[in-house]
Amino acid sequence: MAIPKFLIADNSSLEDEIFVLHTEYPRFLLNVANDEIEWLEEFGKEDQEELEKSTPDLIDAALAFFDGEIENLE
Repeated sequence: MAIPKFLIADNSSLEDEIFVLHTEYPRFLLNVANDEIEWLEEFGKEDQEELEKSTPDLIDAALAFFDGEIENLE
C-alpha cells in the first residue's frame, strides 16, 4: 500500500489545532497554526546540519500541501 507523503490530522481534544503529518524520512508532525514541529525520528549529532538545512523546505512543502487541500475543499 502506498502511503501519501503528507496527511492532515486533527483531534477533538485539541479543537483549535490542525496538523500535517509528513510520512517520509524525516517523519514529523507540523502544527499548522504555529509551525511547531514534533519530530517522529531520533537524530544523531551528525544529522543536525542536514536537518537544519532541510527543515525550512519541509515546512514550506507541508504548508503548501495543507493550503492546496483546503482550497480543494472550498
